[in-house]
Amino acid sequence: MMMQGRQLALALMLLHLLLWHESVTIEVPQDPKILADLRQPPTITKQSVKDYIVDPRDNIIIECEAKGNPVPTFSWRRNGKFFNIGKDPRVTMRKRSGTLEIGFRNGGRPEDYEGEYQCFAGNDHGLAMSNKILLRVSKAPLWPKEVLEPVVVTEGSSLVLPCNPPPGLPPPFTFWMNSMMSPIPQDKRVSKGLNGDLYFSNVMAQDAQNDFSCSARFLFTHTIQQKNPFTLKVFTNDPYNDTSYNDSDPYGGRKVVESTPTFLSPLGSESAKMVLRDEQLLLECIAAGLPTPTTKWFKKGGDLPGRKVKFENYNKTMKIINVSEEDSGEYVCMANNHLGSIRHSIFVQVKAAPYWLDKPTNLVLAPEENGRLVCRANGNPKPSIQWLVNGLPIDSSLPDPSRQMMGDTIIFRSVQMGSSAVYQCNASNQHGYLLANAFVSVIDMRPRMLGPKNQLIKVIENNRTFLDCPFFGSPFPELRWFKNGQGSGLDGGQYRVYMNGTLEIKRARAEDEGTYTCVASSILGMAENQVRLEVKEPSRIVRAPEHQSAIRGSTARFDCKVKFDSSLPVTVAWTKDDKPIYLGWRLRKDEESLTIPNINEGDEGIYTCTVKTEIDQDSASARLTVLDRPDPPMDLELSDPAARSVRLTWIPGNDHRSPVTEFLVQFEEDRWEPGRWQDLATYPGDLNSVILQLTPFVNYQFRVISINAVGHSEPSHPSPKYQTSSAAPDVIPRGLRGWGSEKDNMEITWEPLLDLEKNGPNLHYCVWWRRKDSDGEWNNVTIIGIKHVVRNTETYVPYEIKIQARNELGAGPESNVVIGYSGEDKPTSAPTELRVSKVDSSKANIQWKPVDQVSVRGEFKEYRLYYWRESSHVPALVFRKENKTKGFYTTVAEPSAILSDLVPFSRYKMFMVAANNRYEGPPSNTVEFSTKEGVPDAPSFFRIKRRGFDSIHLEWDKPLEPNGLLIGYQLKYQTVNGSRQGRPRLETFLPNVTEFTLRLPDRSTRYNFYLSALTQVGAGEIFAEESPFFANEAYIDQVDIATQGWFIGLMCAIALIILILLIVCFIKRSRGGKYPVRDKKDLPLDAVDHKDPDGSFDYHSDEDNKPLQGSQTSLEGNVKESDDSLVDYGEGGDGQFNEDGSFIGQYTVKKDKDETEGNESSEATSPVNAIYSLA
Repeated sequence: MMMQGRQLALALMLLHLLLWHESVTIEVPQDPKILADLRQPPTITKQSVKDYIVDPRDNIIIECEAKGNPVPTFSWRRNGKFFNIGKDPRVTMRKRSGTLEIGFRNGGRPEDYEGEYQCFAGNDHGLAMSNKILLRVSKAPLWPKEVLEPVVVTEGSSLVLPCNPPPGLPPPFTFWMNSMMSPIPQDKRVSKGLNGDLYFSNVMAQDAQNDFSCSARFLFTHTIQQKNPFTLKVFTNDPYNDTSYNDSDPYGGRKVVESTPTFLSPLGSESAKMVLRDEQLLLECIAAGLPTPTTKWFKKGGDLPGRKVKFENYNKTMKIINVSEEDSGEYVCMANNHLGSIRHSIFVQVKAAPYWLDKPTNLVLAPEENGRLVCRANGNPKPSIQWLVNGLPIDSSLPDPSRQMMGDTIIFRSVQMGSSAVYQCNASNQHGYLLANAFVSVIDMRPRMLGPKNQLIKVIENNRTFLDCPFFGSPFPELRWFKNGQGSGLDGGQYRVYMNGTLEIKRARAEDEGTYTCVASSILGMAENQVRLEVKEPSRIVRAPEHQSAIRGSTARFDCKVKFDSSLPVTVAWTKDDKPIYLGWRLRKDEESLTIPNINEGDEGIYTCTVKTEIDQDSASARLTVLDRPDPPMDLELSDPAARSVRLTWIPGNDHRSPVTEFLVQFEEDRWEPGRWQDLATYPGDLNSVILQLTPFVNYQFRVISINAVGHSEPSHPSPKYQTSSAAPDVIPRGLRGWGSEKDNMEITWEPLLDLEKNGPNLHYCVWWRRKDSDGEWNNVTIIGIKHVVRNTETYVPYEIKIQARNELGAGPESNVVIGYSGEDKPTSAPTELRVSKVDSSKANIQWKPVDQVSVRGEFKEYRLYYWRESSHVPALVFRKENKTKGFYTTVAEPSAILSDLVPFSRYKMFMVAANNRYEGPPSNTVEFSTKEGVPDAPSFFRIKRRGFDSIHLEWDKPLEPNGLLIGYQLKYQTVNGSRQGRPRLETFLPNVTEFTLRLPDRSTRYNFYLSALTQVGAGEIFAEESPFFANEAYIDQVDIATQGWFIGLMCAIALIILILLIVCFIKRSRGGKYPVRDKKDLPLDAVDHKDPDGSFDYHSDEDNKPLQGSQTSLEGNVKESDDSLVDYGEGGDGQFNEDGSFIGQYTVKKDKDETEGNESSEATSPVNAIYSLA
């Protein structure tokens, strides 16, 4: 029955937990104003480690720091009892801190303060406590004095030298040294164990040469203590000689008894090891035996943890880091040599001190809210959980109706202002403990805005945007957003409101601009803030720089065209390899590009253009690669010499980022053309060692040139010289031929061998010749030159000829036989019956009888026709006579040919000769013939003139070659408007008419004209012209306005008026006194004279600077003082009346005569110009 009741109560409790609503804990912002007003229990922020070992030479400092509001006060317990700090003069507590300082300047022993310390920090809202700090003083005890007897051991047996260092705090680090303070070498045979002992798997005779001393280093005191040394005596069966020692036979040939492996540590066949979770596991197996055993490790029933395991001390120690429960099990080490093996099992058990699964955290709640503290920990064995409140067990604390214990969880319901406290959770087992402080703070506070007021936010269009509205309050306020003070709260759609008050706009658009208001409200009040949002166009690079490869010395240009919001200030900056570029005299930047002239290797890199505004930026990068000619090859070497070859090897130079495509090998020889480098051969760019094919009898020197896409490198330094030996020629002289320079000789000529083809000294040529088809003996001659003349030959007889080059070392190959001929003579016969048939205007067919080929007396070349234009059938036509020739090669029995390119309507004469290569024969009969009438050439000229705005005048002249009797001219014309043409019109004229005037329907009409001359045969070549534009008249006849009657009458009237004015001026002057007129040529100018910009001087008074009232305007009615006023001609501003009416000034003409004549009719003429033009 009781069991059923417990089950029912448990079920009801679980149902209650399911229905219970837990409030979200309040996160207190780190705002100084909030923290100043917020009351909170203490929190431990800093404390010393649990196991605290101190140096006895220093003062002892035990740290304890805490925070809270009000500021916490501190107290300490030592060994579970209240530690009264005020009664101990050596102990002080730092201000506004719980940290203890224990000083020993005035005496005292640090050991007296060893013990367990615990710090408590409390204020009105609770009490927090630190871990229990075990304070211990570091100790470095001396090694006990002892007398060590010499250790006697037989060679080959095992040995353990114990260390047994004095117990220190913390334990010392041990190592072995000899009396010379040198470390004992350790290897597979001799090594130090984890306990500090020195293990010998087998002893060798040379081990007796050292003494062995164990040393201990204490970390805190930085001291080293040394144990009395061990002296080792080794018994051997044979005398030991250290000179006989070597690695392959360490015993020097002595017979030492071998032994199977046995374990020195650990002993027996199995052992056990316990290790704590997350610590380091060290397992050791050291074996004895001869030969020295090797050690291997494995885990029974599984694999070794590969990522965590490490083997040390020559595989005698296995280390596993960060041990976990999975590392428990049986580990086996096996030692073996060729005599056998032995195993040892180590059973590893992994325990665990408590570790957190769910560590309690601070809980901040508003009144009437719910919450909970959870404390979950694990370990091996499983730890026990104890709750404390304000440092006291929760069972013995004052009851709190809002608090309920449920195992490892404390549940709070409807907390009140007095429920604030600090709770401690202690999880412990036999391997350690964990202590955590977590406070419960119940606060109430009106809503507050934490961000700046009326903030302006500028964002980029179409970007995700966040408007922050940090706030705080307890209970936690409800936050709502409004736009432009209208409508309901913003949430949903493209808006999202986060718990921290931030409003997200998923894609900001132009219509999202405006003022946004966030309102935080709770039962205690309300607070609000505003944010003004402006949406801007993004800044972006619309034409980005592109990667470039440029030749050194050229100009590189990187484009960077940007687009940005005009309401934002923008900067466009360039960097090179992420470093700013300093623009100066060389680098130039404009709005859309960066220009780098005369680039060099230092300009190579990555150039980045960055456009930046206050809210965004965009960047684009491009690499500049500077290409240059390669550096010359280096270190030329010659190898593998042979009679006609040698190997050349070199080291390529820097290619400057443009791969070498080929190498050019050049040579220079000092016998024929010293100092001249010649090309030998080219090789692919991936070779640097080649075999050079050489010529005999040359003293060579080589150099190499690298070639890439940019150009040629400088030549390398020359190689050592290389001399090839002499040899017989291996080249046949080229260009062998025989020909006659006279009718009774034959010259045999050939091209000499090149200098590099001679192959040896004393080069000469052997020449053979004989008459063809004679089968007679060869005639021959040896000659140094390049020509031999055979005399007394018959006329034009064929000969067989051959040649051979020779030098001191022998003869070269003979040439093939070539056919040559002796000299030619004048032909003896002339072609006969030369005649003409089928003559038209420009061609004539001719026939003749051929000559006998024997009479040619040489190689027949052609029949050569001489012809000339004797006269023209056009009366009075003047032309220049010119003899012409034309050749015809034919060997047929009835030869004929066509003579073309004749002038029509003309009389021709001609005759023909037969010709060989040197001479012409006698002439044939002379033939006369006439060509028929043809169409004429184009008129000799065709001009279009425009006499007025309503007509066009055309002029032309007869053709230079009428090609017949002219019967007239034909003019075709049509209007043209762009690509459209009007209906063609035709006009014909008599031969003596050479001009025509066409009336225009309007001044803008344009025409295309096509003019040709006519004969009885037809129209000749067309001369085409186009009428000019009216706006750019080039052919309008100039009209001289000065010759028009109305203009002459007007100018006479103006001249009469001016004459009357001059007479009046002189009369006025004679009445007012005499004022001499200054002559510019004779009198110097006074100080008040002023010079006009054109260099003339102005004679007037500064007080009376008025123009002459009779000044004339231009004909077009515009006042233009620079062109038409009397000032420019000495009649205006330069001629002034004095105060008494007399005329002062000089009458000058400013315009040049050429200027006046050239502008008579093309511009409006002033009255004075008109007078001078009439004068």
